[in-house]
Amino acid sequence: MRDRQPARGERRALEFEAFVAGAAGRLLHAATLLTAEAPDANPRARRLLTLALAHTYARWDRLRGEDPYDCARQYLATRFAHTTWHPHGAFGHARTGPRGPLAGLTPRERLVLVLRIYEGVAEEQTAALLGLPAERVHTICERATATVLHPARTASAVRAPAKAAPS
Repeated sequence: MRDRQPARGERRALEFEAFVAGAAGRLLHAATLLTAEAPDANPRARRLLTLALAHTYARWDRLRGEDPYDCARQYLATRFAHTTWHPHGAFGHARTGPRGPLAGLTPRERLVLVLRIYEGVAEEQTAALLGLPAERVHTICERATATVLHPARTASAVRAPAKAAPS
């Protein structure tokens, strides 16, 4: 009977290591997009990933058929949402200013866009996860997508129209 406990613990550790080897890269990329940090300088994203993986490991034996990736992604999203929407949140903006590809978006827009577009989570699931109506999630996603695809041009990028020569 005593021999089963170490074997179960070893099996659990090996299963979790295999999960991390397969999922950590994608989860880190999602966390980096959420925090709007540069991919090569992303300490907040790495902390967010560490918290999500620790939470998933703590629940590992209770998952019972649930997808551990969904568990980790859900924790990543809710932790990000809680810390960015909290007055003393740590994941909203970098101290030097966000520099990632989604830096022009608000934290909520980044969260919805990453869940809907990058992770492929259904609109209804995203709405339930964030406690928002599905219509609101749809609107946020459309606005964020438009902002990313058509960023506002700076004053230096806008040229004055050329004057037509008189005929």
